Amino acid sequence: MDAMRKQLDVLMGANRNGDVREVNRKYFDRDVCRLFLAGLCPHDLFQLTKMDLGPCPKVHSLQLRKDYEEVKAKGSENFDRELEDMIDRLIVECERKIQRALKRLADEDAKAAIAISVSEVTLDEEVLQLSKEIKEKMKEVDTFDFEGKTDDKIKAMEVVEELRSKRADMQATLLLDAFNKDRASIPQPAPTQIAPLPPPPPDARTQELINEKLSKAEALGEQGMVDEAQKALEEAEALKKLAASRQEPASDPSKYTVADVRITDQKLRLCDICGAFLSVYDNDRRLADHFGGKLHLGYMLIREKLKELQVLNVMSHFLL
Repeated sequence: MDAMRKQLDVLMGANRNGDVREVNRKYFDRDVCRLFLAGLCPHDLFQLTKMDLGPCPKVHSLQLRKDYEEVKAKGSENFDRELEDMIDRLIVECERKIQRALKRLADEDAKAAIAISVSEVTLDEEVLQLSKEIKEKMKEVDTFDFEGKTDDKIKAMEVVEELRSKRADMQATLLLDAFNKDRASIPQPAPTQIAPLPPPPPDARTQELINEKLSKAEALGEQGMVDEAQKALEEAEALKKLAASRQEPASDPSKYTVADVRITDQKLRLCDICGAFLSVYDNDRRLADHFGGKLHLGYMLIREKLKELQVLNVMSHFLL
């Protein structure tokens, strides 16, 4: 219920029912989310993913963000340091996850996994332009939200989703080209000759019928009734084949060699943005789904925000 309420707040504003009195609340109140005021709340990043932090317990208000930005412009208040600390923690945890995953691979496979920088390969002028357009359109979304123009906000969000999908397709194509070149260096498993496994034994009831047919054939043969004995033997063989067709042969674990496992590991490539592993044999649709996924977009957003904050820090020190 809280998650649904939060989604409605994001779409239509916290005061959609006219029951939230923000006029009596100030941006510096303890129940107001400072990270949201500074531009990015972690609770909004990974909704409905394994990193979902749930709804933020504090108030998100565009009006209070506007009040905060006016005060910040005068140099009276600045929550950027708190936001940067939060982003640092998220990125450090992501890097730890990456290192834990790489340790499970052999040294050569770990080197192969990070041989391609996904962030660099998928960054060209068109992708950068789309990212810029998405950022500008998101500002429009906030403006429409602040002005209470819900229909315009929804239309703007639809454009954002279209731009994100287009960017994801473009990134997938760029990475697929890199994977196609990389794939040639992966050794192929040598074909192994494995002796066929014997068919599994029939169940008890079928085996009993087979035994009866064989005993009958033996008795008929002793009586000189060759044709009848041959027919009984054929019926016994038919029962054996029927039993074999109903059961799948047991898998032979010896066919999965250490070399096969290693070659599977050599196919993995690490996304240095979100820490997910991709396969060099993924098609463009699977790669596009990755780039358009909430987890990847969330980490992409915080890494971009961190760069923005670092630039602002350098500029502020330079001005001082």
